[in-house]
Amino acid sequence: MSENAVVKFVKNEEVAKSVGQVRDAKVTQKQILDAAEMEFAKHGLKGARLSAIADRAKITTAMIHYYFENKEGLYKAVLQRPINQLELVVGQMNLDYLHPEEALKEIIRCAIAYEATYPHRQMLWFQEAIQNQGLYFKQVNPGSLYAPLLKVLERGIEQGCFRPLDPFLTLTHLISVCIFYFVVQENWKHLTPEIDRLSPEMIEKHTEGAIALILNGVKQTP
Repeated sequence: MSENAVVKFVKNEEVAKSVGQVRDAKVTQKQILDAAEMEFAKHGLKGARLSAIADRAKITTAMIHYYFENKEGLYKAVLQRPINQLELVVGQMNLDYLHPEEALKEIIRCAIAYEATYPHRQMLWFQEAIQNQGLYFKQVNPGSLYAPLLKVLERGIEQGCFRPLDPFLTLTHLISVCIFYFVVQENWKHLTPEIDRLSPEMIEKHTEGAIALILNGVKQTP
């Protein structure tokens, strides 16, 4: 093998090793974040234990410190992740090119589909509100996530499609309609044990009901 070939081979090995390390790091961080989400959703920042997160993620607490420095750093990363994920999804919806009613329907579908996929995540925000009064919530820039919805509502009001509503208050009502269904699920399942509210059929029924209720509430009366 020539000297150039040997150098090329060594470099390729180094690149492959580097790529493997990056891939392993991403996998490890995801394992930690997934485990931390469940722990923080259940106990909040104050009650969560790094040892419990490490056990759930099947890693050591030293690995948590390596990637996130401390429990507070991990908590911030856990809160930031859903914001980033939703921003990416909403950014691909091209809401500015849709009629306000259609844009609002798409937002409702997206919000409910997201909650159905991650039903535990609302407890993160619940714990944050109770334990920290939103101290860390404001640090993850949630306004950037809600801005597109506010823009759709404002555009609908301006075009006469929606009633002259308070956009931020309407945003609050809209989120409540979409999300409360999942927040209350663990209680209401005892009232109607024969109904699986997290089944695809019931999620679709909830989605269509939420769309009808919200649109009838915001549309301008002829």
